[in-house]
Amino acid sequence: MLRLSEIRLPLDHPPDALAAAVAERLAIPLADIRQLRVFRRSYDTRRAAAPTFIYSVDVELPDEAAVSRRLAGDPRLQPTPDMHYHFVGRAPATLATRPIVVGFGPAGLFAALILAQAGFQPLVVERGKAVRERTQDTWGLWRRNILDPESNVQFGEGGAGTFSDGKLYSQIKDPKHYGRKVLLEFVKAGAPEEILYVAKPHIGTFRLVGMVEAMRREIERLGGEVRFQQRLSGLRIEHGRVRGVQLASGEELPAEQVILALGHSARDTFEMLHRAGVFMAAKPFSIGFRIEHPQSLIDRARFGPYAGHPQLGAADYKLVHHCRNGRSVYSFCMCPGGTVVAATSEVGRVVTNGMSQYSRNERNANAGLVVGISPLDYPGGPLAGIALQRELEARAFELGGGTYEAPAQRVGDFLAGRPSTQLGAVLPSYRPGVRLTDLGTALPEYAIAALREALPAFERQIKGFAMPDAVLTGVETRTSSPLRIGRGADGQSVSVRGLYPAGEGAGYAGGILSAGVDGIRAGEAVMRDILGRSPA
Repeated sequence: MLRLSEIRLPLDHPPDALAAAVAERLAIPLADIRQLRVFRRSYDTRRAAAPTFIYSVDVELPDEAAVSRRLAGDPRLQPTPDMHYHFVGRAPATLATRPIVVGFGPAGLFAALILAQAGFQPLVVERGKAVRERTQDTWGLWRRNILDPESNVQFGEGGAGTFSDGKLYSQIKDPKHYGRKVLLEFVKAGAPEEILYVAKPHIGTFRLVGMVEAMRREIERLGGEVRFQQRLSGLRIEHGRVRGVQLASGEELPAEQVILALGHSARDTFEMLHRAGVFMAAKPFSIGFRIEHPQSLIDRARFGPYAGHPQLGAADYKLVHHCRNGRSVYSFCMCPGGTVVAATSEVGRVVTNGMSQYSRNERNANAGLVVGISPLDYPGGPLAGIALQRELEARAFELGGGTYEAPAQRVGDFLAGRPSTQLGAVLPSYRPGVRLTDLGTALPEYAIAALREALPAFERQIKGFAMPDAVLTGVETRTSSPLRIGRGADGQSVSVRGLYPAGEGAGYAGGILSAGVDGIRAGEAVMRDILGRSPA
């Protein structure tokens, strides 16, 4: 097949227009197109008078070589690359021990799936509950102010990504097309096929729940095992190599290969690993607030007269501002038509995150508005970032009244440096609720100064962004892991052989897709170790 890119069509084009455009571009009869498959579809709304869809397609022709020769030199026509997944190998007839995967978020899920598909019968241990039980516990915090520290937005089947916008795109380098494998497995588990070709695919929480369950059943069908409410409490390490894991229940499991797919909030586990001598280092992350606007405002700013067009859906944005004090402020995890959610996993702390359903039809748009920070801001070793997160989250809990309500402030009051006493046109979506206050003391002074400078700058890019009635809700602290567990080219910990740090918690991913890809890489690294093969 050949891949043809940069085909532009109007938003409301008829179904047969794409094939006709391909035939015209290639200067061939329409009947010569044996098969046509959309590889990517994005849109361009920069010209408000004529927004267009932009397609890349894979096309099968009777004589592809002749067409390639005739159009040689056209960068928009290339051979379709092989994007099929190729397994490292298959499991031997006998295994000394089963590989263990710790954590069942996207990285752990895909590590376990790839190992199961290759016959390695992985054992997964997850500290939280199965996804439906976990969903009930999460609603317990949102509706009744009751937190279960082991079953919440952060911990449980599906990981933190389950309660998010379900974004499935990333800017990682992916020469082996592992991201395609992730998307295909999601479709197999029940995701809409459009995630294979739309430029910014997303799923939403409700759909993710059923998909995660389907993938777990597939792992079990292939001989894998998943155990819930099993928290990792220790490692058995002999002569620099892992030999087993200890669980909080007291059980010890033998293992020669252990994948650590912990997620970015497994703070007690990071502390245990540090005590055990597993090398890790502090890394940069970001802190800030969630900001909410009417979704209609964002739609008008991005789409102009085409706001509300059914083919475009809810508009998103991506913003960045470099401040005079050397800080960078940027939008993070933007959720069109979504809600701000309580995302704490520790008693006495408040954390916010954003979530959307597949429909993205809630009244508000929200995004993290965050400031980049580095270990220079929190000296003291690899766990110092966790200490800062806890400090800020405890302060947010205090400002919110100590009931898991979140502190909030109108943007106009935040810029003026005065407490908010009443809401305006934008009603905050955070549950269990918000308490109006002054967010000026919720973050370090340098972060507050950077945010106050960035908001007017963003107003110049999106009219209405700094509207006085927009709402800030605090705090956003778990943008990424505050540490990285060191690993080598073979995927193993630089200090403990047989230990494979993976995913967002280990510092190697940021989002569902990149975490899934890193889980595949970790699974492959384990296979190579067992099969005695060198890293790719």
